[in-house]
Amino acid sequence: MHEDGKRVEISHSPEGTSGTILPLKLQSPEWFALAVKPRFDKAVARTLEIKGFETLLPLYKKPHKYGVRSKDSELPLFPGYVCCRFDVQTRLTILTTPGVIQVLGAGNTPIALSDSEVGSLQTAIKAQLPVHPFPFVREGQRVRIKRGVLAGVEGIVISSKQCLRLVLSITLLQRSVLLEIDRDRVSAEEVPDWDDGGLWRS
Repeated sequence: MHEDGKRVEISHSPEGTSGTILPLKLQSPEWFALAVKPRFDKAVARTLEIKGFETLLPLYKKPHKYGVRSKDSELPLFPGYVCCRFDVQTRLTILTTPGVIQVLGAGNTPIALSDSEVGSLQTAIKAQLPVHPFPFVREGQRVRIKRGVLAGVEGIVISSKQCLRLVLSITLLQRSVLLEIDRDRVSAEEVPDWDDGGLWRS
């Protein structure tokens, strides 16, 4: 580490001559999806939070009956995955966390999650609305909720009765969740679709 406090990395030449000190280029933290071992979801999220990382492990309540008694269990909406926000250039700390298998991406190249998708899911969770796993959906009208605790959240409408059923998706994971919202909280404007190549289309 330099005297000015900046992190550096030392590059050694093959001939064993004196190395050159190069600055370590840090990038802005982004959201990535981590594949984790079965039933390690909560443990991985807790460990990463202890390490100082921001994580997202959405849960939902599923009732279980034990004879005449019933109890709600909190289960991951996306089993086998934990979302974490970090600088991809310094991901070794993430990969060495017990239970973590890999950072999702194309081959060995990690791919960041959509900020808008993660943000919409975070808002729905903070609002403490009941959400449930739902088959991943690509088709349908995308709308934006215009008022209430979910203002600004975008999703796909799959029902247009008194209560709209809205699907929130994490495209990279090919996973979706379902929530219900009052019809008058959704604006009539359409939101551009997110295509497979990661580009907005009208």
